[in-house]
Amino acid sequence: MSATHTEGALPHEPEKATLEGRNKVLGFWLFLGGEAVLFGTLFATFLALRNQTNEGPTASELFQLPMTAITTLILLVSSLTSVFAVQAMHRHKVGALRGWLAITVLLGLAFLCLEIYEFAEYVHAEKFGMTTSAFSSAFYTLVGFHGAHVAFGVVWISILIGQLFKKGLTVVTAPKIYVSAIYWHFIDVVWVFIFTVVYLLGKVG
Repeated sequence: MSATHTEGALPHEPEKATLEGRNKVLGFWLFLGGEAVLFGTLFATFLALRNQTNEGPTASELFQLPMTAITTLILLVSSLTSVFAVQAMHRHKVGALRGWLAITVLLGLAFLCLEIYEFAEYVHAEKFGMTTSAFSSAFYTLVGFHGAHVAFGVVWISILIGQLFKKGLTVVTAPKIYVSAIYWHFIDVVWVFIFTVVYLLGKVG
């Protein structure tokens, strides 16, 4: 199928309209499998070191669940807006697609700003730096690595919005949008595990 469809001629699921598009989706799922293993290793390391505080601040002393709950809500809502973006793509509503992607980017930026604020508070107010203890090193590595994934997703989706303005919705741009949505859901799921394992478990001991 040609990559030069007009919007009206696009199939319902344009991300699967070509063999190349289907291969991109399949390949991305394989990539996420590797990412899941990597995050699993970081989680295991954190769980092994979470009580090694070296007389520094503990998780129950540091973490403020209301702030973390807000960041969690923001990221979960951004996952919903990415679903709306894919639905708009399937309806060939390019304006709505760009709008939902833009909202997803803004929510991702809000999450990053709150996370940076949280880290700054830990470092300056609580004297909880990367090298304070094994616990702090494991915490910043896991949570910071996730934050880097969010930042990458924000940049990626922003570039896709630019491509939509320049090239429109085609069977070439559609798979890119679809796999970016899968990626965004993945980092949202990882954050749910971080919120549970790092923050909730840390607060209750």
